[in-house]
Amino acid sequence: MAATIERLVTSGTFSLGDDTFGVENNVWIIGDAEEAMVIDAAHDADIIAAAVGSRRLLAILCTHAHNDHIDAAPALSDRTGAPILLNRKDLDLWHRTHPDRVPDDEADDGRQLHVAGSRMTVRHTPGHSPGSVSVYDPALGTVFTGDTLFCGGPGATGHPFSDFGTIIDSIRERLLTLPPETAVCPGHGDTTTVGEEAKHQDEWLDRGY
Repeated sequence: MAATIERLVTSGTFSLGDDTFGVENNVWIIGDAEEAMVIDAAHDADIIAAAVGSRRLLAILCTHAHNDHIDAAPALSDRTGAPILLNRKDLDLWHRTHPDRVPDDEADDGRQLHVAGSRMTVRHTPGHSPGSVSVYDPALGTVFTGDTLFCGGPGATGHPFSDFGTIIDSIRERLLTLPPETAVCPGHGDTTTVGEEAKHQDEWLDRGY
């Protein structure tokens, strides 16, 4: 059975610096009937574990370390035994949420992840945070972009550790170079495609976010 993509939406809060507000997050589950991988364990480990069910959870990959993307990761890891993967450049952010726990492994640029016969590649796409990554699967025709690229443009860069020029470079060099029909599955909101977002680069630069 080929790998499939499931979207689970969970609700909670985002907090960084002086900002705290409610958010809904996309939790992506890639797998088949036997095994799965979770991208961004947000807010509720019980709901995510129920969606994974009896499948073996191979990894919990964090696209970045803002609290709303990692708050349920340790509990889900403890429950399933799955390792938590995070790019090392986001460790400072991680420790703001989980000071007494470290990720189990690195989500380094170029790392290959295998689940249910699918092979995904980690792409370092900084800007929203120093260690933000996206995960590309050519067989599924999909890239999971976290908060780097949404339906409608780049992720926010008004927070500490963020930079607009850096996120634009990441999107142009690491994401918009993918085939235009590639589905973009972000950390919040609706899916889009690389080709659709590529049409709007000048608008992003004009508005500055």
